[in-house]
Amino acid sequence: MQVPQDGEDIAAQPWYHGPLSRQKAEALLQQDGDFLVRASGSRGGHPVISCRWRGSALHFEVLRVALRPRPGRPTALFQLEDERFPSLPALVHSYVTGQRPLSQLTGAVASRPVTRQGHIRRSFSEDTLPDSPARTELLRARKWSDSQPAGLEQVGRTEDHPGPGASTMPTSALPRTGSDPVLLKTPVPVGSIPDSLRASDGQLHAKGPTKPPRTPSLMLPDASGRPPTYCELVPRVRKVQGTAPGHSCPEPEVPWWEAEEEEEEEENGCFARPQAEVSLSPLDKPSCLLGPQNRPLEPEVLRTLRGLFLEHHSESTALHLLLVDCQATGLLGVTRAQRRAMGVASGLELLTLPHGHRLRLELLERHEALMLAGALAVLGCAGPLEERAAALKGLVELALALRPGAAGDLPGLAAVMGALLLPQVSRLERTWRQLRRSHTEAALAFEQELKPLMRALDEGAGPCDPGEVTLPHVAPAVRVLEGEELPGPLDESCERLLRTLHGARQMAQDAPRFRETAARRLRGFRPNPDLREALTTSFLRRLLWGSRGAEAPRATRLEKFQRILSVLSQRLEPDH
Repeated sequence: MQVPQDGEDIAAQPWYHGPLSRQKAEALLQQDGDFLVRASGSRGGHPVISCRWRGSALHFEVLRVALRPRPGRPTALFQLEDERFPSLPALVHSYVTGQRPLSQLTGAVASRPVTRQGHIRRSFSEDTLPDSPARTELLRARKWSDSQPAGLEQVGRTEDHPGPGASTMPTSALPRTGSDPVLLKTPVPVGSIPDSLRASDGQLHAKGPTKPPRTPSLMLPDASGRPPTYCELVPRVRKVQGTAPGHSCPEPEVPWWEAEEEEEEEENGCFARPQAEVSLSPLDKPSCLLGPQNRPLEPEVLRTLRGLFLEHHSESTALHLLLVDCQATGLLGVTRAQRRAMGVASGLELLTLPHGHRLRLELLERHEALMLAGALAVLGCAGPLEERAAALKGLVELALALRPGAAGDLPGLAAVMGALLLPQVSRLERTWRQLRRSHTEAALAFEQELKPLMRALDEGAGPCDPGEVTLPHVAPAVRVLEGEELPGPLDESCERLLRTLHGARQMAQDAPRFRETAARRLRGFRPNPDLREALTTSFLRRLLWGSRGAEAPRATRLEKFQRILSVLSQRLEPDH
């Protein structure tokens, strides 16, 4: 077997198939160990490793961690689970030659590459990959200069002999000064630029052109209907709305979950009297997945969400959920104005105080919405029994990716386990039997690891060290402070209450350490905007109850949806 070596172009690898749908990839995987790498269409061309293992086709998204450009180091790292590699061929080389599992949970081993037939159909997004041939050839052909443009004979031209499927869009259509990127709007016809232009001819302009600003490359709309082009020298960002023509956009900022620690250092540490209760999960945020007015459980939206979650492995989904949970809990992303209004530095401290009532209600709302959405993912599967068992397996894998020592998102873990332990889900005997038969490892992990862990966390005896846990289990303390009774025998409730209150006090004291752990775990992470929105409280409320029903009282909404889940559960497995 030919083993890919570091430094080779990704398109030169026999196992790389370029843009390929999930269904076509699964059809190519015939035996256990067969694998290929494809560019996911729903993820903007991000690489996905598709592998057949134990009769099932598995898909593993490769995380691309962007780095600040520096001489002598790659522009991005590629990550599968914990280890990072300087290139995608290096990652595949390591896992294939070492026969290492692509994920510890599945144990899937990629050993036999499925060689592509014919040439790759290049997608526009492949230019963003550092190993792509288009990017390599463009960078190789350019001559860099700090004082004058170089290689202008390439302006407005394509390569003389483009490869099959290669884009015929001109690589540049505006003069460049030095190595500064430019915003490319409409390509100029090739014939309108003289072939004789050279950097030393002095015939470029009567007056030297203004040096273009260092702006991030933007995908700009093109009135001609041709595919948009962009400068390949800096990372691409999402389209900016509201930018006036002729005005440059600012430098891409460091994500707020990475810059928050620096903002904290500016505070003087003085106590400020709280001004008002602060909301960290606003419910009026505009949605890209839902229209201005939506009905509950719209089928088209549910299909979109299903495809979105299928394109992400459990570790990626866990990081998305951790990011949203950190913001909803007030661990990261709290502005200085919000801190002044709260009187404390984070939501972990605020929820233990009297004026944290609104935050506590928001956290309860979020926990319940995530739990109901997780149950719906199982009870909404009206297809074969194996489909429901696969949904259960997906939730178990997500719970394992959220547990301490992994993502460490205990509120997210509590919501996923709450979905699995709901009576409407736990009564599905045939589905759980199929899970034990088809996905034995996931079933054993649920019974032997996750259920005892969740029981210990609810009793206040689970792991809570900031090094192992990123976001602590706040639900018991929130319920106690909101006047709810703790479940369990009465003779144990007093001791359990004391443990819960002590844990809340310790959680508030350790808030800075939790914040450092969260920032470290999320460093370099770049979320998918749609998946991130799909995990927010405002989106889940509108998805489950509709834009009108979301305004109903919380108790009414919960009672109504519990009845819906009961009906779905009875339809799947009626009582005898």
